[in-house]
Amino acid sequence: MLALQLNSENLPYPDPIHPIIVHFVIAMVLFSFFCDVVGYFAHNVRLLEVGFWNMFVAAIAIFVAIIFGQLEAGLANIYPAVQPTLNFHTVMGWSLGAMVAAITAWRFVIRDRLLRSKRDRNPLKLSPAYLGVATFLVCLVLLQVYLGSKLFWVYGLHVEPVVEAMRQGISP
Repeated sequence: MLALQLNSENLPYPDPIHPIIVHFVIAMVLFSFFCDVVGYFAHNVRLLEVGFWNMFVAAIAIFVAIIFGQLEAGLANIYPAVQPTLNFHTVMGWSLGAMVAAITAWRFVIRDRLLRSKRDRNPLKLSPAYLGVATFLVCLVLLQVYLGSKLFWVYGLHVEPVVEAMRQGISP
């Protein structure tokens, strides 16, 4: 049987991959929201197109982030104080994945209507309902950022000194 060689951060690869992908997703969702809001008020179809493509890429990348998050959470040294925050972060991650996918699908329908109306010289814009749901999504993303930051900066998941202390039997 092959045993995984874990490094000083308790990972089989040099650095945690989950935060790298997650920061990409966060940027894409926030930039999509920014483009949609500015495009809505400026009646700029090009910005709405940029907003759509950012959300589309974020919808794909969020599931890659979730997969690496699950893998890295499974390799982390979990102690009792971490468990509630990690559980909430995990549930929120899967929920955000579903929400981003659903909002992207909704945005695809809106984009299709925008493209058709553009051909008819009757430009349509985003609905206020979509912008309201996107605002709620941004708030949930910011909550998820807080939870992830807490797991790293407060609880020290995959932080070398914490991993080393736990290997020596010292519990945080």
